Amino acid sequence: MPYFLIIESYTFGSKIILSILFAVLAYLVFYYAFKMTEMAYVLKHKKPLYNHFYIFLRQLNAPQKAILQNHFLFYKNLSDKEKKYFEHRVSSFIKDKDFIAREGHRITDEMKVLISATAVMLSFGFRDFYIGVISKIVVYPNKFYSNTNKAYHRGEFNPKLKALVLSWEDFKAGYNDANDNLNLGIHEFTHAIHINSMKERDVSSTIFSDTFKELTKLLSINETLRNKLMASDYFRKYAFTNQFEFVAVIIENFIETPQEFKSQFPKIYAKVKQMLNFNVAGY
Repeated sequence: MPYFLIIESYTFGSKIILSILFAVLAYLVFYYAFKMTEMAYVLKHKKPLYNHFYIFLRQLNAPQKAILQNHFLFYKNLSDKEKKYFEHRVSSFIKDKDFIAREGHRITDEMKVLISATAVMLSFGFRDFYIGVISKIVVYPNKFYSNTNKAYHRGEFNPKLKALVLSWEDFKAGYNDANDNLNLGIHEFTHAIHINSMKERDVSSTIFSDTFKELTKLLSINETLRNKLMASDYFRKYAFTNQFEFVAVIIENFIETPQEFKSQFPKIYAKVKQMLNFNVAGY
């Protein structure tokens, strides 16, 4: 090859390498500048800089949408734009998780849609809604025997196996009465979200975890509020078992009876709303 062609080829190759390096450097500068800007925003406003941003929106098929429309009140109360986001997230969640049936049961579209919709409802204010500590969802027809503590359970979250386990009978019962503050799906998914917030440092996990610490501090220093909470019949006593059950129970109440919650315990309500970044109608 002529010498001048070698030089020209070398120069061209160097330009490509320099262009790639410049592009990578520009990306890194932009990425970290954005992260710093968002963190400043989070510290000031206690919410993400943005929540919904998608290159394309996944869609549910007609029967799946009908399940949401007919059996999931939260979805029905969303705006048209929010419904599209919700459907995208439900479809994405279904695709991301392994659904496993037990005891001769069969996984149906109704199970996939309603279980996924429960997770998406709780994480609707999060940017990352996948709840990474869950990889599989195991569904029993009814109560099941758990080797964890050698007892029958209606639901449990096993972080070691990354498995959320549910009794379908009891999951459905949780939605039969929308005002009794008892919902198995909400309760078990909240456990997973709580543990996920302790492991991950994405914006939404940070807000959830930090706000829960703020709530814990509020209750520790405000004796009047703490005594009122303990004496109230609004939260079932199971809430005071430990911090994990406390979060799960108060979020059950938050989702099912938000106005009563806000009326009786406005400070606690505000913290829960901040934890979930819940900015939808009715809350």
